[in-house]
Amino acid sequence: MHAPVATRRRPRTLALELVESLGERIRAGQLQPGEKLPTEAAIMAAFDVSRTVVREAISKLQAAGLVETRHGIGTFVLGPGDGPAFKITPEQFSTLQDVIAVLELRIGLETEAAGLASQRRTEANLAALRRALDAVIAAVEAGQDSVAADFQFHLEIARATQNSHFAELMATLGAQIIPRARLEPAADPGAERLAYMRRVNAEHESIFDAIASQDAESARAAMRTHLSNSRERRRKAQALAA
Repeated sequence: MHAPVATRRRPRTLALELVESLGERIRAGQLQPGEKLPTEAAIMAAFDVSRTVVREAISKLQAAGLVETRHGIGTFVLGPGDGPAFKITPEQFSTLQDVIAVLELRIGLETEAAGLASQRRTEANLAALRRALDAVIAAVEAGQDSVAADFQFHLEIARATQNSHFAELMATLGAQIIPRARLEPAADPGAERLAYMRRVNAEHESIFDAIASQDAESARAAMRTHLSNSRERRRKAQALAA
């Protein structure tokens, strides 16, 4: 494997570099179809990255059709692949209308994912959701960027469906689907922004509680409310800008 990448880089950059490194080896035939990838621990040691980075990279490789994960067995090479048939490029997030369109897609996708996650989640899924949610809360209260942790929370819900297609699609979309990753006003007053983010976190808690309680209808309702609120905020911003 390649030499370890620099740990000072952001987790998202590390994951993309890991995807590129493993993807190159697959496309070059150094990793053959049917061959099992090294364990998470081996990849972590070889590239000096965290387990979260490895899992994000594997999710992206799955979405690209390069590998498949067989639960309880490992991750195997499928072949060089042609990349995902569906993706949303950064350029498609350039306007408020673009962001609203993606939120409409997410409402359909993630509302059902929350329902399935409530029925199928494991204790490990719940622990991963709690860690992601705690990271969002900590970032918000410290006045730091919470986009990566927010996306991780939504990705963990997709994983808790036990249907790899949900997780693969979410991984393909990436953290750019979190609206404030691109269009949050830089001049937002600190107190107002903090109040808004605390409301968002309360919505996250409602989703988590419903999934933990295995209440599918409440989970769907909580996710729909969360994403619809975000969409309406963007619609109001669009109307003010008109």
